Amino acid sequence: MSVHQGDQQGRVGPFVTYVERVRPDGAVARWDSRRHRKHPPGAPAAGSTWWAPRARGWWIAVLFAVGSLLFALGAVPGYASAVGASWDTVTFFTGSLFFSAAGFLTYREAVDAGPQPPDRARRRFFVCQPARIDWWATAVQLAGTVFFNVSTGVAMVSDLSAQAAHRHVWRPDAFGSAAFLVASALAWFEACHGWAAWRPGSWSWWITGLNLTGSVAFGVSAVAGYISPSTGQLHNAELANLGTFIGALCFLAGALLLMPERTEDTTLAVTTPAPSRT
Repeated sequence: MSVHQGDQQGRVGPFVTYVERVRPDGAVARWDSRRHRKHPPGAPAAGSTWWAPRARGWWIAVLFAVGSLLFALGAVPGYASAVGASWDTVTFFTGSLFFSAAGFLTYREAVDAGPQPPDRARRRFFVCQPARIDWWATAVQLAGTVFFNVSTGVAMVSDLSAQAAHRHVWRPDAFGSAAFLVASALAWFEACHGWAAWRPGSWSWWITGLNLTGSVAFGVSAVAGYISPSTGQLHNAELANLGTFIGALCFLAGALLLMPERTEDTTLAVTTPAPSRT
């Protein structure tokens, strides 16, 4: 849908999150960024709500859920004592790989929902679409998952020096947490069309709200998990684990809710192509 004068728009900064236009017949056509991405026109949801291995959206939900579950498990008090520190770090690293796989599929979901180049036969895995809020949200989130890969991967190395732990474990963790916070805020703005909203009947409202809460908890964990470059000691290990545990549970709940969102009834919504500035 091209944006014309007289159209009602939802904007967050420079980003258009929805466009409404009254057609000559009186019907209201609405383009909504998240709905267009999750429910592309002409592509009905495949499979059932809880089992749809042929659907990308289902895999996004499953991969995020498994990654969140592993992060929550790794942060459970006593888990490291029961399995050993080495297996605890492996748990976190494995969870980060699931996050990255889900993050990449989410990024591709946003790219495929955007304007397509004339030569569609040449599939591009990474593109630049800075005018779109969903592109920024998914790209930043994907970058955050890579930082978590680095942080949790290096943490598996034994006998790290204090300087190495600070630079290669804590810093990537802090960057990843910051990226998740930015990405979750952008996803919240995309779904709610502003800073605040009260839509308990909307799956997207719950999902983005839970993810934003989880990102805040991850941020608290990163601050509490500061590793001193001189001593190698954590600032507050208990709070770091608690923040990770709460954040992971929020992400787990948000991931599971992606499944009913994928198959929700959209027959009452009039969907149109993505907007262009003309």
